[in-house]
Amino acid sequence: MPALDRITRNPEVMGGKPCLRGMRVTVGMVVGLVASGHSRAEILAAYPYLQDEDINQSLAYAAWRVEEIEVPIPAA
Repeated sequence: MPALDRITRNPEVMGGKPCLRGMRVTVGMVVGLVASGHSRAEILAAYPYLQDEDINQSLAYAAWRVEEIEVPIPAA
C-alpha cells in the first residue's frame, strides 16, 4: 500500500469507512465527487477544510483498493 498518512479508519467515525484525517469525510465521497465531474477547485470550495493532498490521497487509496485481491479464509 502506498504511504497514505491522511487516510484514517476508526469504527466510531462513519462506521469505520476510510476517512480523511479523522474527519467525517469519506474517501468514497471525495472519489464520487471527482467521478461525477467536479473539479478540484469546486470540491475545495465546497469543503474548505479539505486540502488538495486529501483529494490526491483519496484517489490513490481508491486505485490501490481496486487492485487489492481479497482471499477468503475458509471456515474451520
